[in-house]
Amino acid sequence: MRHLKHRHILGVKKAHRMALMANLGCALIVEGRIETTLAKAKALRPFVEKLITRGKRGTLADRRIVFSRLRNKKAVQILFNEKASEFKDRPGGYTRIYKLGRRVGDAAEMALIELIPASDEGYPKKRRTGQEAIKTGKNP
Repeated sequence: MRHLKHRHILGVKKAHRMALMANLGCALIVEGRIETTLAKAKALRPFVEKLITRGKRGTLADRRIVFSRLRNKKAVQILFNEKASEFKDRPGGYTRIYKLGRRVGDAAEMALIELIPASDEGYPKKRRTGQEAIKTGKNP
């Protein structure tokens, strides 16, 4: 069966895709935020978040695996020395994607992906009870 087989393919072969993710991941770690297409940003998010989680563990094996994925010594050093200590108390969700609209040349959906500050709590989450949903006529 083909369950859980979908990946972000991006219309390229695997070697090209892995090189693309390595370059985008290095740029995101070094710069903190990058502008790219929405599809690439959505593909980059799980790739980078898994690397940050490995960086938080910080073992030699994790460092070698991250280096094999990123292929850039400077980015690996920044990830393990700075970003890992910054995100040590955060259980996940290290990136945020903002939609920017369409690009002028080819009308591709553009997005800004950034590493969020570790202290950022996000917006306050509201959860309506069943009684409130019945009064307003909307499903919870």
